[in-house]
Amino acid sequence: MPIEALVSLKAESLSPIGRERIRLLEAVAREGSITAGAKAVGLTYKAAWDALDAMANLFGQPLLETRAGGKAGGGARLTPTGIKVIAAFSRLEGEMARLVRLIEPELAGTGISPLNLMSGFLMKTSARNALRGTICDITSDALAAEVALRVSADTVLYALVTMESVRDLGLCVGRDAVALVKAPFVVIAPGEVAPRVSVRNCLPGTIARVETGAVGAEVVLEIGEGKTIASSLTARSVETLGLEPGRPAFALVDAAHVILAID
Repeated sequence: MPIEALVSLKAESLSPIGRERIRLLEAVAREGSITAGAKAVGLTYKAAWDALDAMANLFGQPLLETRAGGKAGGGARLTPTGIKVIAAFSRLEGEMARLVRLIEPELAGTGISPLNLMSGFLMKTSARNALRGTICDITSDALAAEVALRVSADTVLYALVTMESVRDLGLCVGRDAVALVKAPFVVIAPGEVAPRVSVRNCLPGTIARVETGAVGAEVVLEIGEGKTIASSLTARSVETLGLEPGRPAFALVDAAHVILAID
């Protein structure tokens, strides 16, 4: 049976950027809109936005520029970063296919297959939010540390971790890291003035999208430089708080609910 090379661009413990997401990016660029691109690859509009948000958060900057009007209700085109990501992925696919062809005969009869060697590329995480940034400060005592991760020019996300984790991960100021936050741990507070709460992280932004079901809902907050953070809450909360696209709001996240991962 022929073995196919599967390539993913990822950081440790993060949902990978694989062929399906790259094909979505290509489709959006080709069709000129997110709606049409999603339809071309068989995704719902929400699933497409989730994938594009994940890519922007992982690479640290948006891969698409969107604009009002245009085909299918809104236009979109690749940013320079988006163009580079697609080109790099295509080259990696070609190189990986070449490598598989080279090593497959050498592994015959060993019980090891190229698919086993590539399994690390396919690891996923259940965390809805993955935000890449640079560690700008670490405050610690004998047992714990508060790590400050700058995820955009104006936004710093704080994580509370053990000193053992700091040592094991090699965390230090200036090192890049990724913050993982599950959507149910993100609380949305509408308004232009930060609420007076004890939660360590209070991230200002603008509501980009609201998806509401019969019971549950998801609110996506844009927090600067094309990065977003998503919150899972009830549909009743959305209605009560008057959450809708374009409104200013804050994402509240306990520092203990932020997990740090490194490449």
